[in-house]
Amino acid sequence: MILIRFPNPESKRAALGRLAGRFRFKSWASGEMLVPEDALPFLAVEGIVFTAEGPPTYEQNGSAFRGSPAAAF
Repeated sequence: MILIRFPNPESKRAALGRLAGRFRFKSWASGEMLVPEDALPFLAVEGIVFTAEGPPTYEQNGSAFRGSPAAAF
């Protein structure tokens, strides 16, 4: 997975529309998006401008913790 950033909200919106259903991704309100490496050439061919930031941090790559752990009886 690679962390990418878009220069404006319109580019991010276009990327979201093209990636949906084709690739897994995570998106943040900060303008960053986590995509598989295979998605980079796809976005470039589609004419979407982005900057590759590099590999994600541990926190960005991990899934969010939801709920509490099961209690042991």
